[in-house]
Amino acid sequence: MTRLSSYSEEERSHLLGLPCPKFDSTPFAAPPPLEQMKIALVSTAGLHRRDDRPFGLGEADYRLISSDTPAKDLVMSHVSTNFDRTGFQMDINMVFPLDRLRELVDEGFIGAVAGYHYSFMGATEPEKMENAVRNLAKIMKKDGVNAVLLVPV
Repeated sequence: MTRLSSYSEEERSHLLGLPCPKFDSTPFAAPPPLEQMKIALVSTAGLHRRDDRPFGLGEADYRLISSDTPAKDLVMSHVSTNFDRTGFQMDINMVFPLDRLRELVDEGFIGAVAGYHYSFMGATEPEKMENAVRNLAKIMKKDGVNAVLLVPV
């Protein structure tokens, strides 16, 4: 993984100076108990099914990944040259911990794993993702997802 200290001062300043969105209010909702939660994964690893369209530079859309998609059918098309793929190559659960969620369901710790999960391509400006994220939130709500595990990569 690339460390901030490996960048030049100019690059560090640029990365640390990227704007973070501000919101007028912070919505709050009381979650259900863990054993009743239906959890979906949202990763920024640029994952998609082999037969799906790869991510392009700065693309703000997401890819749908069904829970029954075998790990061998997932590929990563993250475009950042600074992105370290070692963890993904060793264990997909590093960037898409679906097996770990299934284990938590089997142990009765969480209620269910969503039928669908989602991957964005990181290294994209958050403002560009807003429409896709709003649409995705509506889809997950309709699917009964009441918790999301964000896996930033």
